Amino acid sequence: MSILEDIETIIKSNLPDAMILVHNINNDGEHFEAVVISATFNGMPLLKQHQQIMGPLREAFDERVHALGLKTFSLDNWKQKKDNHPMIESLIKEKYGHDK
Repeated sequence: MSILEDIETIIKSNLPDAMILVHNINNDGEHFEAVVISATFNGMPLLKQHQQIMGPLREAFDERVHALGLKTFSLDNWKQKKDNHPMIESLIKEKYGHDK
């Protein structure tokens, strides 16, 4: 399994309802970005959303990942803001096969 798949698997195990996109932003195997959209985040402050993701990842990748950028959206927030993120929306539709 690749590190991208490992990151996604860990996020998914902690947020089973999440739609997740992970990519290696510099193609160097050390700098990543994850976009996570989850109903679990509804009503949750942004800092708590990031903590929910980073806690489990920090344990697993302390030595393998130099940087991980996060973009998180509650499902409610995503429905309001997805038009401002056409590339993410397109990738979500492609990966999950529906419009969330």
